[in-house]
Amino acid sequence: MLRRRARGNLLLLDFVEQLGRRTAPGEGRLELAGAFAGDRLLGVAALRPSLVLDPGLDSAALAPLIPLVERAGAGLVKSEAGLVDQLWDQLARRGRRPLLDRQECACAVDPSTAQLRDADGDMEVRPARVEDLPALVHAARASLREEGRPDPYDTDPEGFRRWVRGRVPRATVVTLEGRIGFVAYADVRRPEGWLLQGVYTWPALRRRGLAAVGVSAVCRRAFRAGAEHAQLAVVEGNEPAERLYANLGFEPFMRLRTILFA
Repeated sequence: MLRRRARGNLLLLDFVEQLGRRTAPGEGRLELAGAFAGDRLLGVAALRPSLVLDPGLDSAALAPLIPLVERAGAGLVKSEAGLVDQLWDQLARRGRRPLLDRQECACAVDPSTAQLRDADGDMEVRPARVEDLPALVHAARASLREEGRPDPYDTDPEGFRRWVRGRVPRATVVTLEGRIGFVAYADVRRPEGWLLQGVYTWPALRRRGLAAVGVSAVCRRAFRAGAEHAQLAVVEGNEPAERLYANLGFEPFMRLRTILFA
């Protein structure tokens, strides 16, 4: 079922595959739920570590999942906008309040449409290393602040460092004159597609082409590994990012809504 809608379900597919495995350091407990009509599975949702809804869910399938979401307490939902609209209508009536609420666009590129950039000058693209951890922690915190989200480092610095440390093998960095200026994480790596998250460029090095080179490098790795496409999400209204990804060949395929709620 999820594979039939793979482009919209990469994260859910990855979560399903991880069921029963030990979680990485700093990663939250994984919890999935299914909506059924008798013995027929209508759709799937992840409840933890974040709330992710199968775009194929309809209103009837979404309804029995809402009590489970309520029991999960505070959380983050990022899914197809229409479904999140329905979910949030119910949660808001129950007194939940948003700490962050924004529209995003899921965009994808495949080998036939990609217009990727090569590194030039003093740029170097490489996998992240453990010794990059202080820079990666800084980038993760700065990205959260730019999004207006709470910084978990303030209450649990060691836990936050463990979480970033666990993601190092998924990270690609771009350096300029030996200084890290860009990072992106390939958090899902499947034959159906790779999902890029945590894309961040240091402010002092923006508009220098690092993001175009870094995203291009991750896409090339995905295509060499046999992935059908690579995808990411961009906040609606972020025109520089929209232009960047369009110039690399990314095309929109789904509207998303992200809500951090308490």
